[in-house]
Amino acid sequence: REEVEELMIGFPPEHLWDRPAGMASVGFHLQHLTGVLDRLFTYARGEVLSEAQRECLEGEGKPDDKITVESLIQNFGQQVDRAIAQLKTTDESTLTETRGVGRAQIPSTVIGLYTHAAEHTMRHVGQLLVTIAWVKGGRVERLKGSGR
Repeated sequence: REEVEELMIGFPPEHLWDRPAGMASVGFHLQHLTGVLDRLFTYARGEVLSEAQRECLEGEGKPDDKITVESLIQNFGQQVDRAIAQLKTTDESTLTETRGVGRAQIPSTVIGLYTHAAEHTMRHVGQLLVTIAWVKGGRVERLKGSGR
């Protein structure tokens, strides 16, 4: 969450849906980060996706003038809070239990879903960083205290 918030400081909102060199937009990455955590943690609870979750998935990356940078950052932060709360209440003994993923109910485990959520989130944070740098003209500002 902190890295995403810092990356988005000063991001020009008029470029939220730009797809430089055909890459996914910053708006897509912010929506997808939120959606992936929501979906994978839903599966980890042993639940199937709701209609609202499927609609959000369908809408990821589709430009919408009603969506703001601030709302996307806020939604992501709230989803991170929900994920942390779920992790705190997950019974350790359930981590190796099988969970079905998607409509096909492809088998995974609770810990597998949590691990994939972390890996997938970090992958998109990296892609977000590159896209932001491209949109800002190739300048990558050093994050405070990160050594990057």
